[in-house]
Amino acid sequence: MRRISFSVKAADAAIDWPGARRMVRGRVIVTGLGALFLLAGGWQYARAEPPPLAPSTPLTFAIASNVLDKPSGETALQHLLDAIGQERNTSFIVYDGNLKGETEPCRDSLYDTRQRIFDSSRKPVVLLPGGNDWASCALAQAGSYDPVERLDFIRQLFFGDSSPLGQTPMTVIRESDVARFRPFRENVRWQANGVAFIGLNAPAPNNHYLTAGGRNGEFEDRSVANAFWLEHAVETARRSEMRAVVVILQGDPDFARYERRDRFAWLRFSRSDASRDGFLELKRSLVKAAELFRGPVIVIHESDTPIPRGFRIDQPLRNDKGTVVANLTRIAIGLKKPQSQWLEVESDLAWRPPFRVRVRDVIVRPAASSQASASASAPTVPASSSIPSSSSSGSSPSIPGVETDTPGPSSFFQQMQPVQPTQQTQHFAPARESDTGTSASSVPPILNLNSPANLPPILPVPSTPASSASSPGTSQ
Repeated sequence: MRRISFSVKAADAAIDWPGARRMVRGRVIVTGLGALFLLAGGWQYARAEPPPLAPSTPLTFAIASNVLDKPSGETALQHLLDAIGQERNTSFIVYDGNLKGETEPCRDSLYDTRQRIFDSSRKPVVLLPGGNDWASCALAQAGSYDPVERLDFIRQLFFGDSSPLGQTPMTVIRESDVARFRPFRENVRWQANGVAFIGLNAPAPNNHYLTAGGRNGEFEDRSVANAFWLEHAVETARRSEMRAVVVILQGDPDFARYERRDRFAWLRFSRSDASRDGFLELKRSLVKAAELFRGPVIVIHESDTPIPRGFRIDQPLRNDKGTVVANLTRIAIGLKKPQSQWLEVESDLAWRPPFRVRVRDVIVRPAASSQASASASAPTVPASSSIPSSSSSGSSPSIPGVETDTPGPSSFFQQMQPVQPTQQTQHFAPARESDTGTSASSVPPILNLNSPANLPPILPVPSTPASSASSPGTSQ
């Protein structure tokens, strides 16, 4: 019996062993698939909750324009670049158009000379073309040049590579990197400290829209290129998790004029194209960009006329329904003395709103002859230091510098306060000027606690109280 029983058990074991092995193998496979499933689920969960963004550092940059309206402006430009170059906290300069005056001749030698001046800057200079640089070259006083040919020339001269002008390297990305838009080297984008910058060639007046009959080829091609570049740059900023977008152009888009899409416009015939809005396509692209990005979008451009305080901040852009685009803010620049002033923009994404603006002056301080000999053995004082503007009588060489710490119209300091969506009026924060003689930049920012509720937060609100928020360091 034992033998028979053993034989049966051995037979059963021989028969069941492959099944057991298959069962064990199945359990291993099921266990492995379960582990892979858990890993996949964990990976998806990790992607669903991205890591918190690193805290950004404050950013300061300068914007200048219209300095070179006549040959004497070359010296003023050199002094302006030298003064900004001594600003320790300024990262780069944006020259927003007009390398020359409207009636200055558009000769190659003129562009060559002014290109060398920009290249001598200690700070990187991102140049954006203005209307006087190429569009007005068709005037008889400017030499009756072909504007398109002049635009191609300055593209080759000023925008030949991926670096801006100046002695300090800084990489920018040009639209010419896209094969379809190879000629448009002047359109650029770059990122700094959580802010995406976009530069467009959109000059005054009226974006160089010509009313002559036939195809307006230059305008139409550039409008398509600008729309593509703006959408591409904003999408890149969104995917890169940038906190804000700054769009800079030279011409005034006339935001107060907005045209709604008309389905039956083709049924009506216009007698003239004189009323055609050359910035219409650009404004529609900006509306689309603001909807895509959802964060703060800042548009900076030149004003056709001087502005009492040097700049204006508002939210004038509307969509096709006539509703104010709540997350887009405009800064219009209208300096009284563009040859000796620049606009300083400070950005700190811990602020609400994240930008603040003021006008800076390049001043010439006379140095006393008695102090000249004493300063020969003393260390050189930076021009941006606090130096008394008054001095004893006596002639001496002029020393270019920057504005003093005395508050006034030249150092007017303003914060950007967004307009509530239900309102159509302009909201400003009061000017932050000191009564004790301290610099306006030393005033801590005011947190805007009344931001529109339908906008996403720029970044988590800092835990420190508003009174302890620190502003970027002033120039030394």
